[in-house]
Amino acid sequence: MNFSRELNLLRGEMVIVRQFCQTDITAEYLSWLNDPNVTRFSNQRFYSHTRESANAYFTSFIGNDNLFLSILNATTGHAIGTMTAYINGHHNTADLGLLIGDSESWGKGYGQDAWNTVGNWLLNFQSIRKLTAGAAVGNVAMVKIMERFDMKFEAIQVGQELIDGEPHDLVYYAKFNHS
Repeated sequence: MNFSRELNLLRGEMVIVRQFCQTDITAEYLSWLNDPNVTRFSNQRFYSHTRESANAYFTSFIGNDNLFLSILNATTGHAIGTMTAYINGHHNTADLGLLIGDSESWGKGYGQDAWNTVGNWLLNFQSIRKLTAGAAVGNVAMVKIMERFDMKFEAIQVGQELIDGEPHDLVYYAKFNHS
């Protein structure tokens, strides 16, 4: 199934989620990717992002089931973040990722609303039997988002990544489609 064809506009309580477009590669978007506070728990912190690198990432989603999504504040229409869903059709799984780049939107529930909106939308497809996601233990906000979505702890990779020079565990969560 081509999920990008199925997705028009998803409306949450606080956010609108839509396909990321090439025109979304703005100076503001690039500033998120190059901000060490925004990318503290992301492997994006190891790269210097340019319009060209962002465009290459954007084009990597063309012609497959994977989703690259833009999160908009439903009230203002302003872009506040992105989500990804890496779909594995062989195993009927989707692995979710989230970046709230607009630091003014942190801690206000936008990330949770986007996660719930996209997660529930994906679980409505019988072809998705399981959602997965992971985060560094120190990324408390992301761990809470997964747990509030009723994802269950599945695994831990002890000391897997170095963050600020210190080893951090990665934790993995999942939610099965029980339809």
